[in-house]
Amino acid sequence: MKGIAVVAQTGGPTAVINSSLAGIISQCLKEDNIEAVWGCHFGMKGLLEEDFIDLTEAPIKKLQQTPGSALGSSRIKLKPENMPRVLEVFKKYNIRYFFGIGGDDTQLNVFEVEKYCREQGYDLGGMGCPKTVDNDLPLTDHTPGFPSAARYTALSVYQGGRLTRDMQKVDQFVIYQTIGRSAGWLAAAPYGFKEKESDPPHIILMPERPFNEKKFIEYFKECYNKYGFVSIITGEGVTDENGHAVSATKVQDDFGNREFGAMGGVSVGMEIHKIISNHFPDMRGEFQVTESLPMCADDRVVDIDIKEAFELGAKAVELAVSGETGYMTVIERIDGPEYKTKIAKVPLSDVGGKQKPIPDEYISENGMNMTSKFNDYIRPLLGKKPDYADLEILNKIEKKN
Repeated sequence: MKGIAVVAQTGGPTAVINSSLAGIISQCLKEDNIEAVWGCHFGMKGLLEEDFIDLTEAPIKKLQQTPGSALGSSRIKLKPENMPRVLEVFKKYNIRYFFGIGGDDTQLNVFEVEKYCREQGYDLGGMGCPKTVDNDLPLTDHTPGFPSAARYTALSVYQGGRLTRDMQKVDQFVIYQTIGRSAGWLAAAPYGFKEKESDPPHIILMPERPFNEKKFIEYFKECYNKYGFVSIITGEGVTDENGHAVSATKVQDDFGNREFGAMGGVSVGMEIHKIISNHFPDMRGEFQVTESLPMCADDRVVDIDIKEAFELGAKAVELAVSGETGYMTVIERIDGPEYKTKIAKVPLSDVGGKQKPIPDEYISENGMNMTSKFNDYIRPLLGKKPDYADLEILNKIEKKN
């Protein structure tokens, strides 16, 4: 099947989404059945408006190291009434291969496009390539972009926690708010850097466990009495026991997802700060909200993240050209003492619009920390932990009588 290939980047970016794009472009240029490879300018918006970029001479190596969405992105949910227009564009330019790089909403779009074209008798190789810092796509060990965002978060919490430890006579607690609408993978990631019980973070609040103010305050007090300061991480999508967002957001995006942080005009970190201050008015503390910075910071990228993102893109093209359609490429971890993976595929119907929460076995009994099984999972993805000096291990000078 000969024709043109188009690729769209949709939703939020990652530090390595362009590496997946580079993998797709690189493999397309090797395939005789692909006459040209174009990019949809600003995602599905570009597809509907015939706004394409010729990627034949794209700088592949540089693209692999470039954060953000190089093609431009958008958050457009394709509706049934959009499908005739999509097919019209495909026929007009003889587009026979369609690749979508993104999260669960993107995979849903690709699934619907591939399904519609198949029902209309139009031959199309439609493939999804995973992407999300939230790590909430099902059926893949992890998503490209997550390891680098996890490292960004882990380093920020580790360094910010040490700062609070050293400044505990001034500020007694710190709250770090992560992105992650429905799953707490990023909030949990810094646990992988813990070596001692006193190391930050001490409390992790995640969407997988409902927030209970009484239990939280009790645990906060316990941690403070033990360590003299408290390091807290909260996922932006944390809800209470009635399912209400702790941030009290009511704003929704085009897919019906609740908007958090700056997009929703609210902050769960600020709300947690208020709760602590109400219970302990004499305590000082700060909250840190990085919003989208973990999605575009190339200074903390993990090498395996770039490599795997590229491989996922290239594999999507290989599968499509071989006649496969309606799949998303995924990462499978191979059991063994060393970290090894392989690239596989799963049906788009099994991932589009679906999400993967943190498994129960990774979450501690009190619901505000992680387990050793989680560390087995996360540590190979974080990269090397910095080795800082601790003067507390030195001998103190005895006071004179």
